[in-house]
Amino acid sequence: MEIAGKARKKNGTREGQFRHALDMCAKTGDLAGALALYESAAAENHRLSAYHFNSLLHIISTSIETLDEPSKKSSIDTSFAIFDRMAANGATPTEATITSMARIAAQRPDDGADLAFDLVKTMGERYGASPKLRTYSPALFAFCRRLEADKAYAVEYHMVSMGVVPEEPEIAALLEVSAKVGREEKVYGYLHKLRGSVGCVAGPTAEILEGWFRSERAMEVGRSNWDAGRVKDAILMNGGGWHGLGWLGEGGWDICHVTVSSEGDCSGCGQRLACVDIDRMETEKFAVSVASLALGRESKSNFRNFQEWLEKHSEYEAIIDGANVGLYQQNFADGGFSLSQLDAVVQELFERSQGRWPLIILHNKRALALMENPSNRQILEKWRAEGALYTTPTGSNDDWYWLYAAVKLKCLLVTNDEMRDHIFELLGRSIFPKWKERHQVRYTFNKGHLMLMMPPPYSSVIQESDTGSWHVPLDEKCDNEKLRNWLCITRPASLESSNGVCLAGRSTQTSMEPRQMTSPAENANDKAVCITGKRKDRS
Repeated sequence: MEIAGKARKKNGTREGQFRHALDMCAKTGDLAGALALYESAAAENHRLSAYHFNSLLHIISTSIETLDEPSKKSSIDTSFAIFDRMAANGATPTEATITSMARIAAQRPDDGADLAFDLVKTMGERYGASPKLRTYSPALFAFCRRLEADKAYAVEYHMVSMGVVPEEPEIAALLEVSAKVGREEKVYGYLHKLRGSVGCVAGPTAEILEGWFRSERAMEVGRSNWDAGRVKDAILMNGGGWHGLGWLGEGGWDICHVTVSSEGDCSGCGQRLACVDIDRMETEKFAVSVASLALGRESKSNFRNFQEWLEKHSEYEAIIDGANVGLYQQNFADGGFSLSQLDAVVQELFERSQGRWPLIILHNKRALALMENPSNRQILEKWRAEGALYTTPTGSNDDWYWLYAAVKLKCLLVTNDEMRDHIFELLGRSIFPKWKERHQVRYTFNKGHLMLMMPPPYSSVIQESDTGSWHVPLDEKCDNEKLRNWLCITRPASLESSNGVCLAGRSTQTSMEPRQMTSPAENANDKAVCITGKRKDRS
């Protein structure tokens, strides 16, 4: 009762009534009501707070695009008067304030985009506020609509310099303005930025891409002769799925909507798509990042010993998170560590890789406990003799060991651990998910029968082949990847000259390509199944 009384008392004040009325305008999108409140407060010389100013500007910014031209001009003028009064009252604008003002300023017909960009560029120096992606978007989209491509590029440059990463709508707008002004090198660059930042593209983005590839300018770009070996090497260096060496081929483009088979074969052109990995530079940075985090949390001497050991034992195709496999589904009364489950995974990988042992990472304390059982001891001693077991020292976290080994050796990692702990979050959200998709092998035991769920044979991301063709997955609610629609964008002449072979997706064994593993049954029938494994790049 006391709290309710205080609330009534507060709302009964002039301040409370004004705020309540303004909040209702914001809730209902009542621009006219909000402006009437402001005019009344200004006439009565009522002192407004930063909250009031920000609410007023937010209401205007969310309504202004729907107004007719005279009302829009009046609202813009009123907004700048509110902004000036805010400064005069000593209320410091925040990022939200500048975002609202940028949205409003961008609606001015002549210099609005420039004004919006100036507000963003100076907000740090003037107000100590840091821009967000939403702060840049009004100026960027306005420049793109006006086909002022160079100014749009300047916004992106400033954005990136401030650590703000453009997302699909911003990249698509930059790609579209580049296409409309005939800047094919920029179109190519933004197509690759799109590839690196999203998986499947939204419908509006797909329409922009189709518009570009159907344009006369798109028919004119590219070259008929290129170094096929250099292109192939670039694809392998990049982790598969793209080369980044510019437009290939010549002539018109064929664009069709297709599906992709479970093996990764395009139903339109027949090319096989790649399972895209992180590139060599990203892999090295990722390994250094994992090691740095591990050394900061583990005994430095213990982890460095492991690093040195791994340098001398680097031929593994797969790493096994021993604890994760051994403790799988053991949360019952008589449950414990199941060495038989771990051994089943080891034997399956051994057979699939044609006699190559995986590396099992197991905590030393766990291994010592298992050794007390004679039958367990026999299995563990066999693994040690084959160099298939590394026991992490007392006091260590074995997670760092199996993760570092899998990253450093560029091989498969068998674990059901989703690696969502806050420590794994430190590894970053750009590289880590892509790496997991390419390298993590999940498993299950159904009535004691092991099933390994290998990484997908292809990635649902934009892909560029060595023939110059493109495949673009569309963002649809699709539980079955075989039903997903793709854009297949090809140059018929280029495909004919290369006999339709897409080296980005074929599993040819080269120094950078993944090895293949096959099950014994598949070997007997000479049917190789590509289950992505290790990329070799040692000298």
